[in-house]
Amino acid sequence: MGFKQIQSAPFVQSYKKYFMIEKRYKEAFERADERRQEKILEVGIEEFSNNGFENANINVIAKKSGISIGLMYKYFATKEDLFLTCIARGCSILDNALDEIMNSNDKILIKAEKVIRTICYHSKKNANYIRLYNEITSEKNPVLAKALAEEIEFSTSRKYVTSIAQAFANNDVRQDLDPRLFAFFLDNLLMSLQFSYTCDYYRDRFEIYTGINVDEMDEEMVITQLLKFIESAFTFEK
Repeated sequence: MGFKQIQSAPFVQSYKKYFMIEKRYKEAFERADERRQEKILEVGIEEFSNNGFENANINVIAKKSGISIGLMYKYFATKEDLFLTCIARGCSILDNALDEIMNSNDKILIKAEKVIRTICYHSKKNANYIRLYNEITSEKNPVLAKALAEEIEFSTSRKYVTSIAQAFANNDVRQDLDPRLFAFFLDNLLMSLQFSYTCDYYRDRFEIYTGINVDEMDEEMVITQLLKFIESAFTFEK
């Protein structure tokens, strides 16, 4: 999958969905060979996810990508620009998959199951993206962290709120739900599961609560139990 086309959507379109500011890479990067674009972003995501924004080294990224630091700065004016482009790339992969699910006519619980399975698959396949997202939540630069949270969370929250509100209107869920609050609680459940695959603290937390090592867990059992929990919250009224 090249930089210019991630799954079925062009990267630039996905990028604009996340960052309302102008693109953070130079025209030279757009003109570069897709294999080079892919390599730079993959290496960048690995470096940022392992070391965080402050400690990541753009010289290391350039070297591992097989380019000079001078060429790297012809592609990106600053390390922050590269960081934001890596984030947009990672987010767009899961976002495109969620779009297909949320835009379907499936019942809300069917959507929930598909979302859970997609998150499990994505978390294993693209572990560095998940670690990078976790780094965003602990970013030491409060201005940058707040801006990223607003840009990234807005897209996901809108999908969940809209789907839950539609289910509410169709009388498919209990009628005392607040779609926005429920979307927030639901996303926290899913985010915790997502991080449990890749982030040490959440992996340990999963094992403390369940007694199960994530690498050895019965994924179908976990998905079934989570769905039961969500279904009970959606459908039972006191």
